[in-house]
Amino acid sequence: MSQSASVQRRAPRAPAAPTPLWVRVLAGVAAALVLLPLLGVVLRVEWNGFLERVTSEQAVTAMGLSLRTAAIATVLCLALGAPLGIVLHRMRWKGRSVARALVLAPLVLPPVVGGLALLYAFGRRGLIGGPLDSAGLTIAFSTVAVVLAQTFVAMPFTVLAVESALAARGERLEVIAGTLGAKASTTLWRVTLPSLKTALATGAVLAFARSLGEFGATLTFAGSLQGVTRTAPLEIYLAREGDPQTAVALGLVLLVIAVTVVVVAFRPLGRPR
Repeated sequence: MSQSASVQRRAPRAPAAPTPLWVRVLAGVAAALVLLPLLGVVLRVEWNGFLERVTSEQAVTAMGLSLRTAAIATVLCLALGAPLGIVLHRMRWKGRSVARALVLAPLVLPPVVGGLALLYAFGRRGLIGGPLDSAGLTIAFSTVAVVLAQTFVAMPFTVLAVESALAARGERLEVIAGTLGAKASTTLWRVTLPSLKTALATGAVLAFARSLGEFGATLTFAGSLQGVTRTAPLEIYLAREGDPQTAVALGLVLLVIAVTVVVVAFRPLGRPR
């Protein structure tokens, strides 16, 4: 075998460290806790009439709205969450922990509380929404409100991914670039961001998945107007009482989309370098 062929051949994977039996048992319980509900959804599907349910006008409209708004929210999470993660990582004042807690608060807030917070900020009588409404710009109960709700609940995932990656890699390369005369913006674009590709991909995937499944804040802040604010999760909630099979069918579609996005996005992370 030639030397070039030997170089191109992938290095053998290192053997895994031994895992105690009790850890494997707990891992099995955790996997069952996740997989059994998903299996329950699959087993509940009535395949006779499945296509008709998921291709109905209401279902297609709701699913299309979810995908469009989730994609826009993901872009906003990257454009705003990445800079926020960088700033939080580089903060050196005592209020850093408080600032981080406030930024990550949407992760633990009840969805309805998040919707109320958005309503009081961007609603017609809100802090910002009031002046905007006087100027003729209404945000609440519009498609823009859906995007804002999704961005509000999903951005912390991007912030966490970026901040954790920066904490793990340190800033030695940025310091070297600075000593060589590179400006801050040049260092950011040529050194910092290229090294955060994996973190940004992770943050984008998590943000998209979270946006796609957003329900409580959207319902409270944006309402449920067909074709305007009624996303797929809201359509599922409304169909749950009158047409359970439609709810199950749409739920399965969302499950397949979410799993596919995660598998495709994280596949390169497992390849040896």
